[in-house]
Amino acid sequence: MEQIFTIAALWLGLAVVSAVVAYHLRVSIALVEICIGMIVASVAGYIGKAEALGSNLEWLRFLAASGAVLLTFLAGAELEPGVIRTKIKEVTVVGLIGFFAPFLGCTAIARYILDWNLQASLLCGVALSTTSMAVVYAVMLETGFNRTEFGKGILGACFINDLGTVIALGLLFAPFTYKTILFISTTSVVLAILPFSSRLLTRFYAYRTAAIRTKWVILVLFGLGALALWSGSEAVLPAYLVGIVLAEFSNGDAFWIRRLRTLTVGFLTPFYFIRAGTFVSLTAIASAPIIFLFLLGGKVLSKIFGLYPVIGLFRRKHDERWYYTLLMSTGLTFGTISSLYGLSRGIVTQEQYSFLVAVVIASAVVPTLIAGFAFLPRHLLPAPDEQRETAPRESGLNEEG
Repeated sequence: MEQIFTIAALWLGLAVVSAVVAYHLRVSIALVEICIGMIVASVAGYIGKAEALGSNLEWLRFLAASGAVLLTFLAGAELEPGVIRTKIKEVTVVGLIGFFAPFLGCTAIARYILDWNLQASLLCGVALSTTSMAVVYAVMLETGFNRTEFGKGILGACFINDLGTVIALGLLFAPFTYKTILFISTTSVVLAILPFSSRLLTRFYAYRTAAIRTKWVILVLFGLGALALWSGSEAVLPAYLVGIVLAEFSNGDAFWIRRLRTLTVGFLTPFYFIRAGTFVSLTAIASAPIIFLFLLGGKVLSKIFGLYPVIGLFRRKHDERWYYTLLMSTGLTFGTISSLYGLSRGIVTQEQYSFLVAVVIASAVVPTLIAGFAFLPRHLLPAPDEQRETAPRESGLNEEG
């Protein structure tokens, strides 16, 4: 037990350092946690103490997996159903192109230029097809675009893009057996009755029984996660769907979802992102930087060439189109989840995993910085009075993130 508390204290210490660095650099906390994990693992490996980090301990793997599941649920729960209904054509077209363009482009690069096997190439395409909901949402809050129709359109397109990634990960790599049929049918039934049952539970027991909604949601996520793993799939796949189905329910109580976000980001996700970083081999990246550049260029350029003309159908101004396109070119959370899924299942090697995560990190930073400095559509920024009205809510989110 002493060893468990010691290792947990070490990892949470790294999480605190990551939070301080992220605050001063004004970047996503997840991005910094991955980088901290990479640095610490490299130092530990250099002095021969890699095992002391405990990255493969069973309890730490459980905490990391729990963080991934709850974070995926929260990403789905951020969906505003009204946005999808009012901008259905825009978010669907942009989201699907945002998925398929890099999926096909990066798969082709990995298969025919880098000579990866077919499974690894497909995993590469899935991992680099994502758009970072965490990064985009943080940018929307910081600028105030989350309260404009422009920003809501970008967020809606991100959801469709990432939903395509989640579905592709399940369809391409989960074995199809009778277990798969049971998993799909059970999940469908649960998703169908979940909104009604959650509201019923809330009506009778919320505010009377300690945190029953949180316990209920985690019960559903862990139950479907266990079923997904039993069927040969991944626990995060049903979590995103549960989040989407419960989006309206979750958005009905901002304080509840904020507390759940605090639990997830404050305690669980540091174990996931720091652990993901510890598996990255900086030596492998340094030895073959051309592979990194090929994959990064493949992700960003395929997004740009696929999305820029399509976004032009909905946004006519030059800066709006480029800003929209570059934010859709980011990647982080689902890219990391997909990459780690591939490593844990033996689909990619640790060297290939290192390249994928490095590209995911770079894609979270480079397009975001270019978009903010060169193409910010200032004419669409909300008035100062409107931003002040949303400040308390946004400040709470930023404190927790």
